[in-house]
This record gives sequence, structure tokens and C-alpha cells, in this order.
Amino acid sequence: MASINQQRDTTVNTLKYAKPERIVLKDNPEFNERWVQERIAEDPSLLGLGDLILKDKERIHPHGGRLDLLCQDAETNRRYEIEIQLGRSDESHIIRTIEYWDIERKRYPQYEHTAVLVAEEITSRFLNVIGLFNGFIPLVAIQMQTFRFGDQISLVFTTVLNEMRLGLVDEDEEGQEVTDRAYWEKRGTKSTLEITDTLLGLVNGFSSELTLKYNKFYIGLATKSGQPNNFVIFRPKKDWVRFEPRLDRSEEIQTKLEEAGIDVMEYDNRWERYRIRLGKGDVKKHEPLLRELMKKAYGEINE
Repeated sequence: MASINQQRDTTVNTLKYAKPERIVLKDNPEFNERWVQERIAEDPSLLGLGDLILKDKERIHPHGGRLDLLCQDAETNRRYEIEIQLGRSDESHIIRTIEYWDIERKRYPQYEHTAVLVAEEITSRFLNVIGLFNGFIPLVAIQMQTFRFGDQISLVFTTVLNEMRLGLVDEDEEGQEVTDRAYWEKRGTKSTLEITDTLLGLVNGFSSELTLKYNKFYIGLATKSGQPNNFVIFRPKKDWVRFEPRLDRSEEIQTKLEEAGIDVMEYDNRWERYRIRLGKGDVKKHEPLLRELMKKAYGEINE
């Protein structure tokens, strides 16, 4: 054990701190917008939007103009219309970004579309302007910083405004048609309702005031006074229950689910929920992991 610790200490001691030099690419003769575009095209995951696949670059639009990059999520039907701007964000560029997004969504309505603006500096005033559109236009703003380390250069992308999503009709509690347990026993079965009860038991292990709320499209959670708290929802079927914790997609969670051998469905990008099939015996088999996911989802939505 001592030798392992000594090796670690030696490794740490060989690392030297180097202060990076921040550089601005606007008007830089060597590293221009095309260079940035090529780096993102080579590895779209740099943007932090998930596992993206490059569909096109410099995409020509019928009425003039070229979309810098078009990417698609590797596992869903969501596409990202990406525009790059060096220097400060400005009004003309956001208009262009939205125009390209609008053209693509009309030409390919079978996909979900998100407009993405990448700029070296996104000002607070600009964020306020973007905020007026968000919720109605799916829009993401990413600030790009460039650093030099000796003879090496690196790009760092930070999401400063994420896409705000309007609630689904079946998640609108005020407009929700409340049902009862009998409705769900008919839609599912008594046995899948028992699985749902077991999942509620895990929830009550850390939040005892919550109970099941039977809605028309899903079974949610609510306090005894009726206040909804849908950090996780349940959709009982005939043979299994779809368990949907609201969590940001991450490699860590995905790895844990895969290693556990749980039946994971496609991640719901729009509403940021994992979708997991749980049959008879699965809750007991995967209880520690399911409890962990619930606690994490509870913490994120109630923080």
C-alpha cells in the first residue's frame, strides 16, 4: 500500500502548474472562425450538448446564407443548428441563428430542432434579449474561451443559457384531469400498481410527506396538501412500469445503468428524464441504484 501511495505522490510532484494565456480569436489571422468550425466539426461533443454527430457544415440555405454547422443527437431525433461568432454577440447574429433554425425546422419537421449560438463573449444585455425568445424558441447560448499553454491551444465551451422547455400538457397540473387508482389498475394491472407502490416506498424513505397522485397521463407525486413534486413519475403498463426520474443525462448515470443491466429506454431529451422499464422483481434487485437516482432527482428539482 505504501508503494502505491509513493507512486501517486511522485506522479503529483511531476505535474507543474502553468498559467494559461487567454487569447481572443476575433481578428486573429491564424485562428479564425473557420478554424473553430473545423475543431467543433471534428468533435461536436466539445460543445457539451451530448453525443452529437455532424450532419453538415457550411449548409447552404435557399435564400442565401450558410449555416455553420448542423449536428444531430446520436440517440434521438433532435438536431442542432449551430452558428459561431467570434468576439461579442450581437443582434444580427442572433437573428441569423433563429432564421437558420426556422428554415431547418420547416424543411425537416420530423426532427426536433434547437438553435445554438456560440460566441466568444455573450453579454448580459444579449442574454436578456435571448431570454425573451426562450421557452418559445428552443435556444442555447454557449460562450467560447481560448487558452494558450506554451505551444498548445485549447477551446473551452460553457453553456450560459440553456434551453427552457415549455411544460407538456400532461405535466400541467392546473389543466390535468385527475383520475384514481381504479383508472390505472385498468390501464395497467394490479401487479404493476404494486410495483409503483414499492417505488413510492423508496421515495418515502427520504421524503415521507409525498404520496401518489393519479393523473390521466402518468402517476406523479404530491404532498398531502396536493402540491405536485414530480421529480419522478410513473407510467404503469400491463407487464412493467416506466420509471422516469428527471435528471440531466450524464455518462456516470448511463454507465451505472448499463452495468446494473437495467432495461433503459431512449433518454427523453426534451423533458430531461431517464426512462426505465421495471418489471416484477426489478425494484428489489436494483433497489440501491433506484434509490440513488430518486434522491439525486429530488435534490436537483428541490434545491
